[in-house]
Amino acid sequence: MPPLPEVPPEFAEPCRAFLGFVRIECGLAENTLAAYARDLRDLTNDLHDWGVRSIADASPRDLVRHMSELRSRRELSSPSIARHLATLRMFFRFMKSSGVVEQDPTDLLERPTQWQRLPGLLSPANIRALLAAPELHAALSLTQSAEDRGPPLWMRDKAILEFMYACGLRASEVGSLGMNSVQPTLRAAIVTGKGNKQRMVPFGKPALTAMERYLERCRPQLFKPDGRDRGRLFISRTGRPLERVAIWQIVKRYAALAGLRNVHPHVLRHSFATHLLVGGADLRVVQELLGHSNIATTQIYTRVDAPRLKEVHRKFHPRA
Repeated sequence: MPPLPEVPPEFAEPCRAFLGFVRIECGLAENTLAAYARDLRDLTNDLHDWGVRSIADASPRDLVRHMSELRSRRELSSPSIARHLATLRMFFRFMKSSGVVEQDPTDLLERPTQWQRLPGLLSPANIRALLAAPELHAALSLTQSAEDRGPPLWMRDKAILEFMYACGLRASEVGSLGMNSVQPTLRAAIVTGKGNKQRMVPFGKPALTAMERYLERCRPQLFKPDGRDRGRLFISRTGRPLERVAIWQIVKRYAALAGLRNVHPHVLRHSFATHLLVGGADLRVVQELLGHSNIATTQIYTRVDAPRLKEVHRKFHPRA
């Protein structure tokens, strides 16, 4: 569990109990737990500044003031405030069920209105340029001496990019892949997603080829016999598991090399889902491949394919 952020002492115990509950009973991911902890830190610090010394004394008016502060002082967007509110609702429901509060002060809070933003994505041509960037980087590095070049990290990075697009993986899911997660015979990967839920995602020959090359020619040079890799598939130059931030940096670096802007790991995931739907895939299948619990989360990808919408409108509308 992530360490409890700096909260006033009088609020430490209820916050610790709640975080323990969502970690053990709800099985939430570490990143989600860290976000909940930050939200509770912001709430309790505000309550303390306003003279509130107990969770039981927090009123709806205090929470409204807190939410207003998030927008005015910290300039959070509506989606961020909505996520923060979801944390508070869950926290106070737990406090009520635990007998700490008699009435849930979040019952009167309204969810902020949100515009649903369409996810960014890459065209198939841009995807090809991104996936070719590691080879381009390797070609540029041939001018260096063998000592300067070191292990062929571009092979690792190529495998990461191929798998992110082939399987629609989150950055955290890529980092958590184990040595036994990829099944070459089945040509499928066992992926552990949010809430430690597992799913099996197939992948194609390009991803398999990139993976085999990485395992044969790159990973053995990175591996250290002291077990520091913790059995993870993708490891760093020092032999340790790649963190989520490092995977973000890998994607950003090769996107820049390919001449692409505003590309991050989730753009590859969005592109994976959208390209499947454009190709005729069933929405329920895409939901399963992405590991979404609710199909409403997957449905946003049906709104992305503007050329297809225009084609249908032109074909069937009498005044098109």
